[in-house]
Amino acid sequence: MIISRGRRYIFVHIPKTGGTAMALALEQRAKADDILIGDTPKAQNRKRRVKDLKPAGRLWKHSTLADIDGVVTPEEMDGMFIFTLVRNPWDRLVSYYHWLREQSFDHPAVIAAKAVNFEAFLHRPEIQASIAANPYGKYLTDAAGCERCSAYLRLENLAEDMAPLAAHLGFVPDMPVANSSERNRDWRPYYSDDTAAIVARICAADAQKFSYSFDVLGA
Repeated sequence: MIISRGRRYIFVHIPKTGGTAMALALEQRAKADDILIGDTPKAQNRKRRVKDLKPAGRLWKHSTLADIDGVVTPEEMDGMFIFTLVRNPWDRLVSYYHWLREQSFDHPAVIAAKAVNFEAFLHRPEIQASIAANPYGKYLTDAAGCERCSAYLRLENLAEDMAPLAAHLGFVPDMPVANSSERNRDWRPYYSDDTAAIVARICAADAQKFSYSFDVLGA
């Protein structure tokens, strides 16, 4: 997450949507008083500043707008450009699974991904429950329950969706490739009809809101 009062924006980093690349791009033009929250180089250099903040929730790179209540007031949010990246759910879950298999920290999802294949992973009730409980809009919902987003940028349509952000910033963020996992770019072969239907069910809100489908690969 990045909170920039100087440029009047909040970048909300939803997991496995290309957010690290966006954070790195924004850091290149960061102002001195920007609040950078995460594991990117400049965020790590400024992490002492984050320790003194008093948020309502957890302050980490995937914080929600509700989490930063107490750091940013509702009145401040009214005047800020709030944005995030989103990604086709079928693509995102393949990426998530392969990323988990490369991790070494102690977490139930990491343990599950390393123990079973992708199909069995998606059949696990706890994985389905976790994904279903955290649609994209939840990350952009403030402490009062209001969804605030000036722009959802679809990872597959960045050239088109970046325009309002670039107009606000006065420049186009130069996004590098970051945190990519080793897997086929076409997600469809990873799925059976059954597992494709599971994602359609647990990610129904995101698929409908952003017109995502299993068969459309995007740009």
